[in-house]
Amino acid sequence: MNLYSQAESNIQKTWLYVTGFFLLVIGLGWVMSQALGSPGILFIAVFLSIIMSVGSYWYSDKLVLSMSHAKALEKRDNPELYRVVENLSITAGLPMPKLYLIQDAQPNAFATGRDATHAVVAVTTGLLERLERTELEGVLAHEMSHIGNKDMLLSTLVVVLVGIVTLMVDFFFRMSFFGGNSRDDRQGQGKAIFMILAVALMIIAPLLAQLTKLAISRKREFLADASGALLTRYPEGLANALVKISSAPQQLRSANDATAHLYIVNPFRGKEMMSNLHKLFLTHPPLEERVRALRGMNI
Repeated sequence: MNLYSQAESNIQKTWLYVTGFFLLVIGLGWVMSQALGSPGILFIAVFLSIIMSVGSYWYSDKLVLSMSHAKALEKRDNPELYRVVENLSITAGLPMPKLYLIQDAQPNAFATGRDATHAVVAVTTGLLERLERTELEGVLAHEMSHIGNKDMLLSTLVVVLVGIVTLMVDFFFRMSFFGGNSRDDRQGQGKAIFMILAVALMIIAPLLAQLTKLAISRKREFLADASGALLTRYPEGLANALVKISSAPQQLRSANDATAHLYIVNPFRGKEMMSNLHKLFLTHPPLEERVRALRGMNI
């Protein structure tokens, strides 16, 4: 499989997951409205979830940079880094993103921002110290690809859908306890069936939503790897960088569960789980699969 077919495959699978997500939300809403006899709850949940998610999307870059203790990097601070990013921006046809530096020994990087004109790329001091130029170009091309592939927009869409599912589950159980339960003989039996089905779905739905979110995150990492290799025309650079980053023993001090999925490699050390079941809960694809895919692709 070449880089172009790999990218196309990942795009198709990502949108397949998103479509499944929409169907899950619609199905939950329908079952919930039948069980409680109150379709207005669905509209309230959707409205609140969108407002919360759009707000977090609009200010996500500032929040993430603050949590990561990242500081703005000027061109005079690191001219070589700026030249690399400028060249990649021109090649990708993207605006020059703002650059930030995280004082941390672990080599790592991430991109954030609400769109290409408000994008940010953050790198750690460890990344600049440990990687050779071709490896650094590979990492930065990966992050520029996240920007070019509009991964921030897709992430927002997924956050909205996960938020809807979470709020629907919360509303359902609240209304089950505090809502009215009329005992119309003609409707009572049907309502009981829908109530049982709704309870089962509300227990399973958050897990399905989280698994779908993680699956989309993994697919976007594969796509950014492929797109980044297309930018540099040298997949080996990114492959070597991934090996170096993952082998660094240092913990990233500012990393947390909320931001871990943003980094090019999982910032937590000692938590790499490789069973098929554990792979479902990973924010990133297994490193071996990413490196194998890069080294097996033809440009």
